[in-house]
Amino acid sequence: MASLLLSDQLCFKLYAASRAVIRAYKPMLDELGLTYPQYLVMLVLWEWQQESPPQPTVKALGQRLLLDSGTLTPLLKRLQQLGLVQRQRAAADEREVHLGLTEAGRQLRERVLPLKTRLLCDSGADAQQLGELRNLVGGLLDRLIAAS
Repeated sequence: MASLLLSDQLCFKLYAASRAVIRAYKPMLDELGLTYPQYLVMLVLWEWQQESPPQPTVKALGQRLLLDSGTLTPLLKRLQQLGLVQRQRAAADEREVHLGLTEAGRQLRERVLPLKTRLLCDSGADAQQLGELRNLVGGLLDRLIAAS
C-alpha cells in the first residue's frame, strides 16, 4: 500500500526544495532588481543571445519556460519598463511578438556571473552532486511532459 506520509512524497520534496532554492536566490536577485520569474526570462534571452532560435518570440519563450503568454506578458512588460528587454510586433503577423535584449539587458548578464558563483559557494553544495540532481530532475520533467 502506498504511503500517505508527507515525508514520503516526492512531490512535496520537489516543492519544498524549489521554494528553498528561490529563497536562496532572493538576495542575489534583489541586487539585480529582478524577481525569480524575471530572472528565468533573462536566462533564456541570454542563452538566445549566444544561439538565437529562428523566431525569438513570446511563444518560443513560453515553450522554453513552460509558461503561457498570460503569465509571460506581465513579466515581459516589466522587463521592458526596466529597460532590459525589447518587444516588437512582427510586421507579417501582429499576433507574433519578437523579443530582444537591450544593451542594459546584455550588460546585466555580466553582473549575474559573480553573484551566481557566490551563491553556489555560500550554499556549500557539491557542484557534481548538483549536476547529477539537475539531470535526474530534468529526466523526470521530460517524462512528465511526455506523459501529459
